[in-house]
Amino acid sequence: MSVRWGLIGASTIARQFMINAIRAQADGEVAVVMSSSLERAEAYARENDIPAAVSTLDALLASDIDAVYISTTNELHLEQGLAAIKAGKHVLCEKPLALNSSDARKMVAAAKRAGIVFGTNHHLRNAGAHRAMREAIAGGRIGKPIAARVFHSVFLPENLQGWRITRPEAGGGVVLDITVHDADTLRFVLGDDPVEISAFAQSAGMAGGGLEDGAMCIWRFKSGLIAQSHEGFTTKFAGTGFEVHGSEGSLIATNVMTQKPVGSVLLRSVKGEEELSFDREDLYTRSLRQFHAAIRGKGQPAATGEDGIWSLASAEAALQSSRTGKSVAIDPQLGSLA
Repeated sequence: MSVRWGLIGASTIARQFMINAIRAQADGEVAVVMSSSLERAEAYARENDIPAAVSTLDALLASDIDAVYISTTNELHLEQGLAAIKAGKHVLCEKPLALNSSDARKMVAAAKRAGIVFGTNHHLRNAGAHRAMREAIAGGRIGKPIAARVFHSVFLPENLQGWRITRPEAGGGVVLDITVHDADTLRFVLGDDPVEISAFAQSAGMAGGGLEDGAMCIWRFKSGLIAQSHEGFTTKFAGTGFEVHGSEGSLIATNVMTQKPVGSVLLRSVKGEEELSFDREDLYTRSLRQFHAAIRGKGQPAATGEDGIWSLASAEAALQSSRTGKSVAIDPQLGSLA
């Protein structure tokens, strides 16, 4: 039985990663693409060998598809996700799931009621580097985790700038774009949940419209671990990394906050230094394999809807902290609380 996909949004990320990942599955097929501009949809379909192109959500959902991948601008996710669920389609949605965690909860709850598989496209969970770190921590190789640092400040390429740096109403800004990923990656690697955040945001010259293009966050987790993260659109030469420091060792990962299966992970302890080996499978191919398995009733998506609520509630709390100058509690059930 093949899984026929509809793409909601003729996006760069779908072209660069998702279409290939779907086609890499033995049972995967990209059947139709939707863009609000029929001309754009038809050009995208031609360029990517997609059989059909439509310009309305109704037309896409009426077609013979099993699942949708949503990669439109953030303010559209809720309406499109709810419509897909109502039409009985499984949903893989880009992060953030919505503009606020209350709306994200509505979507995830609707999917649960309808028996629909719902996933959040937090691609970094599928990175071999991050899974190697998670396994090392769970296996006690660094003792009790005490602190973590995430370096995820990059330079946003010109072709991706657009709404991310100009449109607050579309959910632009670095916090909804990158801090959500760091929240999810910290949760996944540490096996721990954040409970409080204090954040500073900046506009370093790229973003307009009152949006932030840089942020630094301090996190407190349930276990007592503290973490810091740096997100940005404006640093051309920073490189990315992820460190976790424990009572008996440290994990130092370099060049791992990326969409590609690259980077390295070093375990440093009293025994010296050991480079951890990990698989280099394409992150999106692995994500789609898990999603297809979930459709067949085996397991769940790499990142669930609940994971998407957690990351969005964390980002909401970061934005609230940056506005108020106070630390903010993170509660995925209630959204951010002062």
